[in-house]
Amino acid sequence: MGNVPAHSEREAYIESLFSAIADKYDRMNNILSLSRHRAWRRFAVSKSALKPGDCALDCCCGTGDFAFELSRIVGDQGYVVGVDFSEAMIELAEKKAVRLRTRDINFITANACELPFADDSFDCVSVGFGVRNLADIDAGLAEMSRVLKPGGRLVCLETSEVRSKLLRLPWKLYFHVLTPYAALVMGARKWAYEYLPHSAKWFLSREEMARKFSKCGLVEITISDLMFGAVCVHIGTKVG
Repeated sequence: MGNVPAHSEREAYIESLFSAIADKYDRMNNILSLSRHRAWRRFAVSKSALKPGDCALDCCCGTGDFAFELSRIVGDQGYVVGVDFSEAMIELAEKKAVRLRTRDINFITANACELPFADDSFDCVSVGFGVRNLADIDAGLAEMSRVLKPGGRLVCLETSEVRSKLLRLPWKLYFHVLTPYAALVMGARKWAYEYLPHSAKWFLSREEMARKFSKCGLVEITISDLMFGAVCVHIGTKVG
C-alpha cells in the first residue's frame, strides 16, 4: 500500500477505497470484529439516551448497521438519517433497508465534514469506525456537534489500543498482519485492508479523542472500553 495522501487528496483516496470494498464490507466486518461488531453498536446505542419518536443521524454510515440499530430505538414515530460520502455504500444501505423492511431511514450521500442539515436538528448523532477516516477530524466532530440539539448526545464507536499488555501483541498480529490476508482469501481488496489497520495504528488515543469532544463544546464525556480496549465508545452531550 502506498502512502495515504493528505488533506483534499486524502478524502478522494478514502472514498475510492471504501467504494472498492463495499460489496465485501459486511463480510469483512464479521472477520475483523470476530463477529462482535453488532454487539458493540447495540452497546453504543444503549448509551445514546434516545427514546421512541426521536430523530438521529448516523455519520459515515457505511452499509447502515448503526442506522438500523438507531431505528430500532426511535421506532415508527422517530426518524433516522444515514450519511456516507461513498455512493456505493449508500446503495448497499438502501438495498439492506428494503430487505429488512425498514422505512424510517433516509440514506443520503454527504460529507461528514460538511453536513447538509440545520443547527440543532438531531437528538443523537452517531459515528461508527468513521472518525479516523475523516480528512479533518476537528471539522467533522464540530459538524456533528453543530447539528445536535442542546442536550443531545454524540456517540462515537472507534478502534483504540488494547489495554492489556499480554493481549496487545496477539491483537496486533491478528488485526495488522492476518487481516489483509483474510481479505485476500475472502475475495476483498488486500490493499484496502492494509489501510484499515494502518489507520487504526496512527489514530488518536482515547484521551485525545475525549479532548477533541471537549474542544467542540461537548460535556459530560464518558469513555467505555470494549474488547479489552481494542474498541472504545465515547459519549459527549451538547450543552443545553
